[in-house]
Amino acid sequence: MNPSSDRVALRATLRERRRVLPATQRIAAAEALAERLLALPFFPRAGRVAGYWAVDGEIGLHAFQLRLPPSIRYCLPVLHADRRLRFAEWRSGAPLVSNRYGIPEPDVAPGQTFAASDLALLVVPLTGFDAAGNRLGMGGGWYDRSLVFRRAQAPPPWLVGAAFSVQRAERVPTEAWDVRLDAICSETDTWLAGGER
Repeated sequence: MNPSSDRVALRATLRERRRVLPATQRIAAAEALAERLLALPFFPRAGRVAGYWAVDGEIGLHAFQLRLPPSIRYCLPVLHADRRLRFAEWRSGAPLVSNRYGIPEPDVAPGQTFAASDLALLVVPLTGFDAAGNRLGMGGGWYDRSLVFRRAQAPPPWLVGAAFSVQRAERVPTEAWDVRLDAICSETDTWLAGGER
């Protein structure tokens, strides 16, 4: 098998693992994840922090969003015509629209969005991950295209993957365009780049 076909097969297996988790386990995991994210050694004291709207069984960020200090402005991704993500501030109850994939995003004018480089921290969804910090996404490349600048630039934004522990793989096949994460958090563990745990 080549890395691309390995990734397709692994993606299908790990998506199914997260989809079958019972609701009670999902809720408890989201609560534990929030604690781990807020305890990251580089968690910002102020600025913009972006998350995502959980779909297709992804671990939820609702508990995390509700626990953010007032000095943090929470943001969600918005698909842009250049096939990169832009971001917009969003509060619970504010208007949303569905994008081309059916994922809710803030209902804002293009001028009210900003680039990933304007964030202090970005929490990204994962289909799978390994202990080396490799991320397996959905395969569309949106995050990798949007974060390519981080290959040559130190944080911020800090890049943190979020997933259920059942999404951990022994090894995630990587591609040249993959952007490495600074940390990955599940409900049970935190992996920091460089092998710290």
